[in-house]
Amino acid sequence: MLHTVNKSPFDHNTFETCLKFARSGSAVLLIEDGVYAAVRDTAVSKQVQEALKSVSIYALKPDVEARGMHDRVMDGVRLVDYGGFVDLVAEHNAVQSWF
Repeated sequence: MLHTVNKSPFDHNTFETCLKFARSGSAVLLIEDGVYAAVRDTAVSKQVQEALKSVSIYALKPDVEARGMHDRVMDGVRLVDYGGFVDLVAEHNAVQSWF
């Protein structure tokens, strides 16, 4: 399953809830303000690093760049463009959006 998160983990608990339900082998795509979860050395970095042991985490590159964070993305989080977003949707049997 592909999970998408569009809210900042510093304003909402949607990212944390998403990780509770993401099964091993799932993918999480951070979009819009959700990309703040991909920044290294923050209050949620340890949680992201732990999640990376069982799920793939992606961040939408245009959203990362729009927020000036392209050089602050933590290791293990993969950046994808819009084509990569489409590929992730096509690769997974279901998509769960967390608002």
